[in-house]
Amino acid sequence: MHKPHDPDFAARVRTSFGRQPAMALIGATLPVVEAGHTEIHLPRRADLLQQHGYIHGGVVGMIADSAAGYAAATLTAAEASVLTVEYKINLLAPADGQLLIAEGSVLRYGRTLIITRGEVFAVQDGYKTLCAVMQQTIMTVHGKKEINHKE
Repeated sequence: MHKPHDPDFAARVRTSFGRQPAMALIGATLPVVEAGHTEIHLPRRADLLQQHGYIHGGVVGMIADSAAGYAAATLTAAEASVLTVEYKINLLAPADGQLLIAEGSVLRYGRTLIITRGEVFAVQDGYKTLCAVMQQTIMTVHGKKEINHKE
């Protein structure tokens, strides 16, 4: 179990998520924020599909990246933020469901680098199918404020 450095991590992470126009664009939500773990939910929409009728792999990568990145952010100090350094994703099955759930978790928390894992599940009629797994390296950033795109 990981211990957060900021007792108000959940509010800080939710505020940060709200600053991402990209997540709003695709209709993603962040219903789960726990120390070292987050979930992003994405309902199926026709404008997110590729030519075979599955949710596009780029969108799958996008929610996996954000879920794992926010899992890392739950453990940082209040004045720090995070940026993705790299990730490797394997698409295991088509993202074919009424809902995608991206689960992010922290594997190793370091002072500068945080290693995370992302899993994306396609949910269809109550059944979850693992459609992608990702490993990610996150960098802790100090002194860089987030931008509020709504101002």
